[in-house]
Amino acid sequence: MVASVLAFDFDGTLHDPAEEPAVPVEFFEMLLSLRHEHAMVWGINTGRSLAQMVEAFTESAFPFLPDWVVAREREIYLPAGFGRWLPVEEWNRTGERQIHDLFKRARRLMDTIRHQVVEATGAQWIAMDGEPAAIIARTDEDMEWIVGKLHTLASAEPLLSWQRNSIYLRFGHRDFQKGSSLSEVARHYSLGAPRCLAIGDSHNDLAMLDPRHAAMVGCPGNAVAEVKQHVAAIGGYVAQALHGAGVIETVRHFFPGRN
Repeated sequence: MVASVLAFDFDGTLHDPAEEPAVPVEFFEMLLSLRHEHAMVWGINTGRSLAQMVEAFTESAFPFLPDWVVAREREIYLPAGFGRWLPVEEWNRTGERQIHDLFKRARRLMDTIRHQVVEATGAQWIAMDGEPAAIIARTDEDMEWIVGKLHTLASAEPLLSWQRNSIYLRFGHRDFQKGSSLSEVARHYSLGAPRCLAIGDSHNDLAMLDPRHAAMVGCPGNAVAEVKQHVAAIGGYVAQALHGAGVIETVRHFFPGRN
């Protein structure tokens, strides 16, 4: 029986490309101990696509794979052996249908947002299969202005949401993001928020660093200021160490003496 679910953002949280190895070996040693002593499962909750994440597992020399992956902040996949991943069909299909219907209904609004954002900031607008709309700003300051503008422009469509990571922003559906996806993963294991730990570093992690989805929340020392403030305000743990070392520090805070 599974006792706890651990969720980790990847880029900037667990993974630091400037380090060798990019993910600390000690992280995996800690997980083996927790899995044996605490009956936990763990996963990656990322904005990357599944294909990008599979490549990252190889590049980062993961000695074993996670028990689940949330890709593109909303798609849930479970391992099927031999390196294969199977989608959680009902959740993934429902999410794609809801997102498709939302963007179809909000087409005029999205055109207005695109025109005003690109005109004012020179940001890049991206639309492709699986990504109905996204923005790449030129600077963090431009993105701050864009987010402020979105709060005004999008007020007429309460289901429209966005997830920001530095100068990147992905539009989506309010009910399908890192937090709701984590809760669905927990439900798969017959658990709720009290048994979930979530660790992230950027704005798009705030959705899962939420007591509704994870009672235990934390961030590494390199997290953006807004994330640190949020985590501290709700009684979470702000690590001193950076990236993967900060993840290890946070996990040990919530599971002392277990590893």
